[in-house]
Amino acid sequence: MSLIIQDQRFIKILTANIFSSIGSGITMIAIPWMIVTGENGASTFGLVSLILTIMLFLIAPIIGNLIDQHSRKKLLLWSEMIGFIIIGLFAFIGFVNGGYATWQLVVLFASGMLYYSLFYPTMFAMNQEIFERSQYKSLNGIMEIQGQLSSVVAGGVATLLIEVIDLHWILVIDASTYAIAFIILYTIPYLKKNQSSHSNTEASFWEKMQEGYEFLKERPLLFLFLISAFIPFVIVMITNYVFPIYIESTLQAGGNVYGAHEMLYGVGALLAGMTVPFLIQKFGNVKIVLIGIFIFMVSMIFTTLFPITILFVVVSLFFGLANAGTRVARNTLMMEMIPNDKIGRVESLFRSIGLAIRITLIGSFTVMIPVTGTFSSLSILSAIIVTSFITAWIGKQYFKKNLTSTINSKVVEVQTQK
Repeated sequence: MSLIIQDQRFIKILTANIFSSIGSGITMIAIPWMIVTGENGASTFGLVSLILTIMLFLIAPIIGNLIDQHSRKKLLLWSEMIGFIIIGLFAFIGFVNGGYATWQLVVLFASGMLYYSLFYPTMFAMNQEIFERSQYKSLNGIMEIQGQLSSVVAGGVATLLIEVIDLHWILVIDASTYAIAFIILYTIPYLKKNQSSHSNTEASFWEKMQEGYEFLKERPLLFLFLISAFIPFVIVMITNYVFPIYIESTLQAGGNVYGAHEMLYGVGALLAGMTVPFLIQKFGNVKIVLIGIFIFMVSMIFTTLFPITILFVVVSLFFGLANAGTRVARNTLMMEMIPNDKIGRVESLFRSIGLAIRITLIGSFTVMIPVTGTFSSLSILSAIIVTSFITAWIGKQYFKKNLTSTINSKVVEVQTQK
């Protein structure tokens, strides 16, 4: 771990992430809360989340191809520049008008989601590209620590600011972090190593998906395991819609509970980032993924069955621990097993599946929650994570078969040499 910490490229990536994560994190906590607490907030936020998720589903393959075909550094710089321009413009609008209409909050929320959908998979691919295989566990662990420290700070600051200062001042902070991140990323030395074999940028939607699909079609058990490992993250994204409503209508609590949930979630994820790289070294990625999914499953079931504010806040810690621990192990597996020139499209396939699940569930929940409350929605999410754990248990057979095949190959090689 000490070697990667001494790498100046990594220090700059870490610093740029800290600035952009804190700024955008504060905004992405504040804006959903403002939408939900407005007139017809739950329905509005549900509809907005559904439409945006459909948009992200449609562009995910395009983003995957961009990541594989173009300079990852340039994509990161463009994401920071566009983020600064949009957020800065709306900060100016807020100063002029003294507030924001609902549609303006929606545009801000959409820009944040689009930023995340481009920035993080691009950073993931660039990290795999410029660092050594032996550094992946430490890399993912430290990146998780950074991300969750940023979430803790964002949650804490949002808790203090969300009901105290105007949104345009929050946007000023956000825009400043984009600008600082751009400057830092610009100074990172980078030369793209791999050129994608899929050069047809005019390919259809399904053709753009094909390379990732073909890679995983030959490895069905690996696909089952990785998609199961991706489900906790998918559910977390869905709960970004469900939990604000759960807090307001079911728990009948305020914005401070929402901020506390985000902050303790970040603390749990921070603990995962600190410990999981060492646990992976001892137990392996596969076992850590299974343990993470199991803890997430238990946390979701408790949240569903026992709508108690203090319990929800405490369980938030375990949501963060489980999701982040699973993500560190899953990312390490993907970096180790998927070629860098295919990583964008393979990862985009998982994101597309996750987005399809989110579209289906958010669309259903938008109709269900005003009628039945949040219990039925949380019950469905609990059933999905139980299924995910079972599927991951089946998919782990891939690694046993792969290990057996490797051992047999070495035995044959030794016998041949004799």
